[in-house]
Amino acid sequence: MTNIIVGRYEVIKSIGSGGFGETFLAKDTQMPSGKQVVVKRLKPVNENNISMTLIQGLFEKEAKVLEELGQNSSQIPSLYAYFVEDDQFYLVQEYIEGKNLAELGVINCSQ
Repeated sequence: MTNIIVGRYEVIKSIGSGGFGETFLAKDTQMPSGKQVVVKRLKPVNENNISMTLIQGLFEKEAKVLEELGQNSSQIPSLYAYFVEDDQFYLVQEYIEGKNLAELGVINCSQ
C-alpha cells in the first residue's frame, strides 16, 4: 500500500484490519494543522460476480448513512470524505484518541 492515499492522506500506521477492510491512522496533508484522521479501506466481497456499479452504489449509500449519523451524534465520528481509488473504496473519518473496543475488553479480536 502506498504511504499517500489520493494525494492527500499520509498513512502514519495501521490501526486495525478484519474481514471487511483495513483501518489506518493518517495525516491530512491538505489541512494547515495536518490533523490526524482515520482512513478505512474497504474490501468489497464480490463472490457472486456483483457488478462494480452495484458495489459502488452500496458504498455511496453507506457513506451517506455515516455522514448523517456523524452529524447527529457526538458519539459517532464525523465522515470527512469517501472516494474510490484504483478500485479500492475509502472512507475518511474523524480520529478520536483513546482506547479501542478490543483494548477495553468489549470485543475479542482473536476470533
